[in-house]
Amino acid sequence: MRLALYQPDIPQNLGAALRLAACLAVPVDLIEPCGFPVDDRRLRRAAMDYGGLAELVRHDSWDAFRRARPTGRLVLLTTAGEVALPSARFETGDTLLLGRESAGVPSEVQAAADLRLRIPMRAGLRSLNVVNAAAMVLGEALRQTRGYDGLS
Repeated sequence: MRLALYQPDIPQNLGAALRLAACLAVPVDLIEPCGFPVDDRRLRRAAMDYGGLAELVRHDSWDAFRRARPTGRLVLLTTAGEVALPSARFETGDTLLLGRESAGVPSEVQAAADLRLRIPMRAGLRSLNVVNAAAMVLGEALRQTRGYDGLS
């Protein structure tokens, strides 16, 4: 299981994602460019003391990510997803992809996803924070694939 962030806009969300991934022993793919400067100092500040514990792989573009990505399905979290979270079935090699906070992902990225997943929500509301959504989906994915085994 992996977590991928597509060109995030908000450094605090990247930090929260790194903390989530460090705690759950899940690697993170950062697909750049980001909407903010990314350097070691800013990453440490955003992720607090968890940044160094997360396995982070940086990709300078969508194409670079696609070339380097391990085999497995690409699962896009999107408000336009065809599959609702309660119906989703996860596999150990899945990469959960989060879009930009401001714009989601472009159609090319949507088309590359093997599964487009949405979290059911109250009518009239737009979306959850991307890291809150990631935590919900990652938690269920790890439960289904026994990804919590070995964690204390």
